Amino acid sequence: MNDELQAEADCMRRFANGDAAAGQFLLDRYLDRLHASVYRWLQDTGDTEDICQESFLRLWKQAPRWESKARVGTWLTTVALNLARDRLRQRAQREVSALDVEAEDAAAGPAQQAASSELSEALQQAVRGLPERQREAVLLAHVEQFSQAEAAAIMGVSEGALESLLVRAKRALRVPLAAWRAGGHDEQ
Repeated sequence: MNDELQAEADCMRRFANGDAAAGQFLLDRYLDRLHASVYRWLQDTGDTEDICQESFLRLWKQAPRWESKARVGTWLTTVALNLARDRLRQRAQREVSALDVEAEDAAAGPAQQAASSELSEALQQAVRGLPERQREAVLLAHVEQFSQAEAAAIMGVSEGALESLLVRAKRALRVPLAAWRAGGHDEQ
């Protein structure tokens, strides 16, 4: 890992000095994953693209002062998560029901879905209903598959606090999923 951090620090130095190839390398390496993460949080393509652009702009501004204490991907995800939180707060201030409407629109689909698709939608809806910090912990650790150390760093909490958030989220998810199963659905 130390070699990887050093290689990223070297790349960031080249990026800070205007090396277009270093910038393209960082975009190629991190943009798709960052875009997917932000989209999962926001469910809006335009906002997702804005936040990804802003995150990379901040990376470019940070490049001259880069210290190899964290991976670039971890830093970018932290910045993007904070920007996404801000965007969600702005949405909530403008229109309280905006997130619920988007969730209902995203849930609309063919009447005859396969059981696995139904379970997936039920799980996504249940995750959307979690408190913000629990939802972030689940998305980072289980969907984005960051290590617990990376997920904790992104959220700015200890690994123990992250684990506590995950345990509470798992407990909270049992109720809506049990209700879904009681509605005549079975996991497959």
